[in-house]
Amino acid sequence: MKNVKTITVLLLVIVLVLSGCLGNNKTSPKTSGTDKGENSGGSTGKMTDVGTPRSETLIVDILSGRTADPFRMNPYMAGSAPQDAGLHQLLHAHLWEIDTVKGEQIPDLAATFPEPLDDTFTKFSFKVQEGLAWSDGTPFTAHDVEYTANMLYENKELGYSGYFTNLVKRMKAVDDYTIEVETNNPETRLSQKLGVVIWGNSFRVVPKHIWENEDPTQFKYSDPIGIGPYKLKDRDKQGNWFLWEKREDWEKSDVGKLVGEPGPKYILFKSYGPEEKRIMAAIQHDLDILQDITPESWDIIKSKNEYARAWYESFPYATMDDPCERGMSFNVSKEPYNDPDVRWALALMTDIKNVSMATFGGMLRVSPIQLPPVAVLQENYHKPMIGWLKDFELSDGYKPFEEKYAEQIVEVLKQQGIDGLPADTEEMVDIFGVGWWKYDPEQAAKMLKNAGFSQKGGKWMLPNGKPWEITINAPADFEIQSMRLAFAVADSWRKNGVEVNVQQMDAATFWDSESTGGFEVGSYWPACGLLPDTTAQMEGWHKKYVVPNGKQAPGNRARWENDRVSNLIDELNALQSDDPKVIENITEINKEFVKEIPFLPMVGTSKFVPVDTYYWDGIQTSDNAYEGPWWWWSQFKFYTPHFKPSGR
Repeated sequence: MKNVKTITVLLLVIVLVLSGCLGNNKTSPKTSGTDKGENSGGSTGKMTDVGTPRSETLIVDILSGRTADPFRMNPYMAGSAPQDAGLHQLLHAHLWEIDTVKGEQIPDLAATFPEPLDDTFTKFSFKVQEGLAWSDGTPFTAHDVEYTANMLYENKELGYSGYFTNLVKRMKAVDDYTIEVETNNPETRLSQKLGVVIWGNSFRVVPKHIWENEDPTQFKYSDPIGIGPYKLKDRDKQGNWFLWEKREDWEKSDVGKLVGEPGPKYILFKSYGPEEKRIMAAIQHDLDILQDITPESWDIIKSKNEYARAWYESFPYATMDDPCERGMSFNVSKEPYNDPDVRWALALMTDIKNVSMATFGGMLRVSPIQLPPVAVLQENYHKPMIGWLKDFELSDGYKPFEEKYAEQIVEVLKQQGIDGLPADTEEMVDIFGVGWWKYDPEQAAKMLKNAGFSQKGGKWMLPNGKPWEITINAPADFEIQSMRLAFAVADSWRKNGVEVNVQQMDAATFWDSESTGGFEVGSYWPACGLLPDTTAQMEGWHKKYVVPNGKQAPGNRARWENDRVSNLIDELNALQSDDPKVIENITEINKEFVKEIPFLPMVGTSKFVPVDTYYWDGIQTSDNAYEGPWWWWSQFKFYTPHFKPSGR
């Protein structure tokens, strides 16, 4: 199967080369496409199709693909331009960022961490950085932070307002560089909830001097400014690319103050479209950093481009430590997904080995719990829970856990001719996971019949006698792993008599549908974690964030109400991160998720996000791991001082 897919993609690449389909972006207003030989610097030599010197331009794939409305950049407005087209990575800055190598937060806009003002843990103070300026030259102060908070209080229509106002009671600028915060409840992790611990944070400080004259619920913010080291120079009106230019006053940016001068003068975020075009661009040195691609595509790139690098030089090539896991989310406010037995029946209809092979050639680490199987969380949660998982019983006494998955998938991969596979059982578990649920269609059928379902001609009928038809929301031409996972799961469920349709969506529609409850089942990834204390990630599952379908959910988009989980989250919020009870409570939360699976976790995220090192040196890999390959995270801008022109 893998060889067939590889040949198919390779044939598409060959066709593109012969047809010249990988020329300049036809939607670009500047289509010189000048190529005067390899660039040795300055304005001569090869130029990009947006008119910048190639040797000064870092070209980055857009994870979410083309943007429907490239002029809608309000980070608090539904349907805005994807943050991963440079807004999130280069323009915005957060109060606190994350160093994933050290596993700790670092100051960004904030100069200090919150300090309690009394012993109630409801009143705090922190300083913001001095000497920073917005990219229009206006000084950044604490008053910008206060304004953003008040904006969220006063405009309940903003999707993030519900979460923020549940957390923060008051946020006030005492002076130009001091903020005082009062929370609604005791908080011991305020920097985690208002700062970055994984991808980013929805509390994005906006410039008061611009926003105070606008209606934030309608303001498109087409000409955004930020504290980051780059400013928006140009964009494609069709949403295919965004060009960012290093600020002349970069030293007044957060990166300039905290790290140093970024290397690239320009950063071009560009969507090439289908995967075969992205592959060809990488082969031709027209794309420096790729977002999600498939294992088959990596096989082609590494054979055609000697400068291409994945995270590892050999199997499994991709990093398996992305801190979010993939699976199927259920909207439990909709029938029949409001019944845990129905959700469990779908779990037992999932042939996880076939799903893993079809999704990512088996190079995935499975997860039976709500936390991703990154190394640190495997040691703190997955492995310690093996005994409980083996003993866990469904309502009829059936034990669904299969602990031999790692050994089984290794055998499958051996049959595929994969070299370098582990022989030691413990190493197999470290790479492929502690185990998952049994593939048992007979038990699934028993549970469905007990729930009132029936079969007709091999197809499942709902309790009301109508055919059971499931629609799975899935990404279209972005987040490749979740897209392929949706099709693989759909295939597994169809084989067991369920009619399944995969509905692919652009990024804005995909996320809006999740937020507003416009889904039955979705190939989403609401289970994330990086540090042993994952309280900040669990917070969103509190029942207080459940809202009716049609309204933007500030959290808990599965609309799952579980009193015990909510009580455990409340207890966690009153504990210090190093309290042993933190891991105990989070373990108990994971048990509740296993019992009811409002989100069915399947696999940790493996990322084939290769780079082409032809034009740029200093890009991180496993042997130069000053950070992970998190190109779509807000911390991207902190990588840029490491990037240096290669001179090629």
